[in-house]
Amino acid sequence: MIVFENWGRDVVDYFLHPKKTGYDVPKTLTYALVLVVAAYLVYRLLKILKIKIDQRLAVALAPYVAFGGAIRVLQDAGLLHSYLFVTPGIYFFIFFVVLTVLLFSLALEKKGLPYFKTMFVCGLLLLASALLQLTPINFYGAFLVLLFFSPWLFVFSPMIRWSKGNKAVVLLQLFDATTTFVALNFFGPALIGSKGFVEQHILPTFLINIFGLVSFIVVKLFTVVIFLVLIDRFSTDEEFNRYLKLIIGILGGATGSRDFIALLTMIG
Repeated sequence: MIVFENWGRDVVDYFLHPKKTGYDVPKTLTYALVLVVAAYLVYRLLKILKIKIDQRLAVALAPYVAFGGAIRVLQDAGLLHSYLFVTPGIYFFIFFVVLTVLLFSLALEKKGLPYFKTMFVCGLLLLASALLQLTPINFYGAFLVLLFFSPWLFVFSPMIRWSKGNKAVVLLQLFDATTTFVALNFFGPALIGSKGFVEQHILPTFLINIFGLVSFIVVKLFTVVIFLVLIDRFSTDEEFNRYLKLIIGILGGATGSRDFIALLTMIG
């Protein structure tokens, strides 16, 4: 019985607490597969609920993406203790929160209040409740992120002839990459000791170790732009097209917000 319990605990720690056991290729591939399946099921659910995938939905979801990042930092800070608040559990947790609020918002919409407005306000309240439990101390780090990120706002300015959705997705991913760059380059263990930030994921670690920190930004930019171009070129379903871009944007926003909040509070 003891052997079985230890085996079960090891399996749970391996898949549900990756920061404790470390990321590796099998774990990363498993998470990717789960993400693909979950994304498809969510798409079908949105179709059933007759939710149009548009800018209003994206704006309504934005606070929940940042809320997920804040919850993840609260877990790292020791203020929360659950497998639900680390990868991959946190994605399911946020999904059920969003689904609950969405159903509530759709019920209110029957009384004349647009669902996305209710969702957005509820999301802001949840985000504020999480952020109020954290103390910002590293304003220099936040300034550096904004400093290095601001040129990308010019690169993908309104003057560039590309859809707003595409530019928003690229900027979210670049914000994530820029935050990672600042955290590792200015606040890594070699600079500030044991509390310094380190990269945990397989591919970014591989790129950074071989080509340096800037390579992560370059590769992410190139990869995301290529994905968006391929989606626009080969996806004939406009709504599914927007959904794929929404997923890519959410992934960048989720990790970017988590890293930025962690950097601001120096909790990693």
